[in-house]
Amino acid sequence: MEAGKTLLDAEEPTTSYSNILAGVVKLSKMLPDGRQQIVGLQFAPDFVGRPFSPESSLKAEAVTATVLCTFPRNLLERMIEQSSGLEHRLYLQALAELDDARDLLLTLGRKTARERVATFLLMIARHTPKGEELEGEAESEAGFDLPLTRAEIADFLGLTIETVSRQLTKLKSSGVIRVEQNRRIRVPDMELLAAETGD
Repeated sequence: MEAGKTLLDAEEPTTSYSNILAGVVKLSKMLPDGRQQIVGLQFAPDFVGRPFSPESSLKAEAVTATVLCTFPRNLLERMIEQSSGLEHRLYLQALAELDDARDLLLTLGRKTARERVATFLLMIARHTPKGEELEGEAESEAGFDLPLTRAEIADFLGLTIETVSRQLTKLKSSGVIRVEQNRRIRVPDMELLAAETGD
């Protein structure tokens, strides 16, 4: 599936569910006045959709080229009822999403702009499969393309576009990251980036 395609639309009947095999999916909520708030990101091997719910409360959209394994709703719900292992995996994902939501609340409520941007970069770096990283990187290095635009990053982190750009420039000037070809980020030392998150 190409970037920009919608997997699920808010308040529309759910007819299928998907397992992410590769790529990044953003979850967003629309406010009554038309503003969008990105409330989460999903990566492989996350599961997109809420089983046993007739409709989604969120919009799910591919933000990179994404590979999915999709199941019709009735088939997946039958598989869940028949497989305690699958039910357990989905339960663990739900708990992980709850933890991510709490981490996002902390990021938005208590962290500085620099810490927010560093936290976002660290999250993307940790979810980048080894095969996608730059060839020849050491274990402590990471390389990835930003899956979101600066405007989307600002929306996700509760910042302005200018603030996101300024903090990326400061992290670059400090040697914490390198910016290559505008959206390509290289992290020379993951521990140094982690130290910038305030955790």
